[in-house]
Amino acid sequence: MQYRILRSARRTMALEVTRDGEVLVRAPLAVSDREAARFVAAHAQWLARAEARQAARRAAHPEPTEAEAEALRRRAREVLPEKVARYAARMGVTPAGVRITSARTRFGSCSGQNRLCFSWRLMQYPEAAIDYVVVHELAHIRHHDHSPAFYAFVAQFLPDYRQRAALLRR
Repeated sequence: MQYRILRSARRTMALEVTRDGEVLVRAPLAVSDREAARFVAAHAQWLARAEARQAARRAAHPEPTEAEAEALRRRAREVLPEKVARYAARMGVTPAGVRITSARTRFGSCSGQNRLCFSWRLMQYPEAAIDYVVVHELAHIRHHDHSPAFYAFVAQFLPDYRQRAALLRR
């Protein structure tokens, strides 16, 4: 099995399968190559499942062509600001701004200054999932965490938010 070792000032070893399918072994500085190999071998079943999940994710959401990506960006610029404005009014919050990004690892974020960012890649998902991400990020303006109060606030506007969030994991 191919893997790459990343050593750093950490105390424990960890495995990661990246979105591209690369296996990373995160290890303390003092860990030998042999110890890392034993760690990988001991976790072979977990690695096989993780690699299969990432392969399925890549198959379900292949990287769009440049033309497709531009169409998704255009749609994001049209759809997301309108959704943000509509939900913000209902939720009684005011974002400081909305940006469309090319983020690969998160669909949305809310800064400490209440600026919202959304990845254009979100446009590849169902409308219900898009609405969930918008409401989720707007809720961070009121609750800057993922506390029970945060999710209660989200549920006021999207009682089925759990099912909507599940759409993002498919």
